[in-house]
Amino acid sequence: MATDLMVERRLALAPATLISAYRTMYTSRRLDDKELLLKRQNRVYFQINGAGHEAVLVAAGLLLRPGYDWFFAYYRDRALVLQLGITPYDQLLAAVAAKDDPNSGSRQMPSHWSNPKLHVFSRSSATGTQFLQAVGAAEAGYRYSMIKEIEDRAARFKHDEVVYVSAGDGTTSEGEFWESLNTASNLKLPVLYLIEDNGYAISVPVEVQTAGGSISRLVSSFPGLYVEECDGTDLLASYETLGRAVEYVRERRGPALVHAHVIRPYSHSQSDDETLYRPEEERASDAARDPIKRLGDLLVREGVLSGEELRKVKEEADAEINEAAERALKMPQPPKESAALYVYSPDVDPTSPEFDTEDKATLNGREGTMVDLINRCLHEEMERDARIVVLGEDVADASRAEYLNRIKGKGGVFKVTANLQRRFGSDRVFNTPLAEANVIGRALGMAARGLKPVAEIQFFDYIWPAFMQLRDEAPLLRWRSNNGWKCPMVVRVPIGGYLKGGAIYHSQSGVSTFTSIPGWRVVMPSTALDASGLLRTAIRCDDPVLFLEHKHLYRQTYNKSRYPGPDFMIPFGKAKVAREGSDLTIITYGALVQRSLVAAKQAADEEISVEVVDLRSLNPYDWRAIERSVKKTNRAILVYEDFVSWGYGAEIAARIADELFDQLDAPVKRVAALDCFVAYAPDVEDVTLPQVEDVLEAIHDIAAY
Repeated sequence: MATDLMVERRLALAPATLISAYRTMYTSRRLDDKELLLKRQNRVYFQINGAGHEAVLVAAGLLLRPGYDWFFAYYRDRALVLQLGITPYDQLLAAVAAKDDPNSGSRQMPSHWSNPKLHVFSRSSATGTQFLQAVGAAEAGYRYSMIKEIEDRAARFKHDEVVYVSAGDGTTSEGEFWESLNTASNLKLPVLYLIEDNGYAISVPVEVQTAGGSISRLVSSFPGLYVEECDGTDLLASYETLGRAVEYVRERRGPALVHAHVIRPYSHSQSDDETLYRPEEERASDAARDPIKRLGDLLVREGVLSGEELRKVKEEADAEINEAAERALKMPQPPKESAALYVYSPDVDPTSPEFDTEDKATLNGREGTMVDLINRCLHEEMERDARIVVLGEDVADASRAEYLNRIKGKGGVFKVTANLQRRFGSDRVFNTPLAEANVIGRALGMAARGLKPVAEIQFFDYIWPAFMQLRDEAPLLRWRSNNGWKCPMVVRVPIGGYLKGGAIYHSQSGVSTFTSIPGWRVVMPSTALDASGLLRTAIRCDDPVLFLEHKHLYRQTYNKSRYPGPDFMIPFGKAKVAREGSDLTIITYGALVQRSLVAAKQAADEEISVEVVDLRSLNPYDWRAIERSVKKTNRAILVYEDFVSWGYGAEIAARIADELFDQLDAPVKRVAALDCFVAYAPDVEDVTLPQVEDVLEAIHDIAAY
């Protein structure tokens, strides 16, 4: 054998490191093979491989630090997570759906890595969402470095930490990839992008996915972004290239992108057959570049190992995998009763008496609008907790802070965040690009690292570019990681119609879209006082909260209130009886509360006594309050701004009919918007959205039944 000194000079890595790297790469490949075998035996339920990517991933694992750096790894990163410390047994527990699967408790498919101790972030199956989350995680460190009021900030970030994020070439077609590059480059965030280009996105070749066939050429003009290509099947070339990129990022010069050319010797997944779209000569060309064979040949050729010693390394790895598989297959699946565990925080319950100070409130000062009281609540909560950051489009007073002594400042299109930047600085209150997924994805990454983001989506009508983050990421993070990760954040959203001229794209009210997603807490206050109490609960909650602010209610005089104090909270799931009555019950929320109260008052002139229940909290909602009221009046009307079909009130109406049928003296009635959008013309808007006369007509119908 060659001496260690000679090998190190020639190969740049110590012999022991090379041997260990080979074993990790070989183990990764054999784990793929083992899972494929178990899949054919119907002992695992899904398999997706990392074959052909092993060399560049082990190189990354050698350069990065588990538990120090942060990792947003994708499903082909088996070799990386092996190098970081997620063992073959851990991975096989996931494959066989064992209850002790440390990645997700077998809630996710295998190869969806997660380990909070190692800083391996829980990944979903959605492609591309990880990029903005990684940027948010990097931004968390950036914010921690600047917000000196956070007492334990030194323990929450490292000055030279790196946030690693990876994907295949096909995923770079997602818009969130480009949004993330924009922000990472703009803020010079310490993000290392590893694009593992194996030439295909399932069956779609790279030249169809990417203009010019090279993602590194496309991104080369991003300011401050270090870009380099490498042969990802060559461990040493990958190590050298990644070494330069990691050094660039650790020195805080900006983000880096390494475009690694790898191979895919197996089909995309066990449900794909690449022989249908790849000719034999192309597959043979890939096989000639197999990273396992290349490194093994190198070790023997350079005298690091003899052929017999290499065989023993393989045998030891095979034995470890077989033993791990035998143990994993003996493990039971999760108990059936665990299905709904960790949808919400097991530690902080925002429906509990701890969050109910409503009856103790002392109102002081002049009356304020909903905007006034939300703004004051934000000021006080940001004073109380330095971890709170406010982000969104136009939320700052002025991004160019040097202008603040010469201008009034914006503070949001509705002025809800006015003067927050002046008081708490640009490190805690800052504008984002006009990109809703950017807002939510970054907020999620920051929340996962312990900050408390209060993000604003400027109009509910434009929330949809962020829907993947809002549907498949934020509300599922705790559940899919089996309580390993969480993202307690608040998303404030102006919503609703009744604007006169708001038209289609400033009048939408699709709350049922979000109340139907497990994991979200969804609230909508109808008064300034309730807005203050519910927002404080939302901020102190440990779950993601969608805080819906009806635009029509922002500056109404009828819902104004004096200030209730800095500890005023309303628990989620607690409705309010806005008007007592005995003949029938109206269940409503938001802008329809006032219209229902007006209709109820008019009905009282006709000696019809109407009780109005303001839900305030939409998920969870107060079923007990509904039940009490319906049992009292024996009649129910649901009044809501969603479409009448499939809307929010339809579910509650169905539950009343299901569980309180014997208490009813009349059918359950719904009063809601037409099944169409809101037009610009005021007269057409009036007929589209429910009005006082519509509520009164329903009262007459049900009272007379």
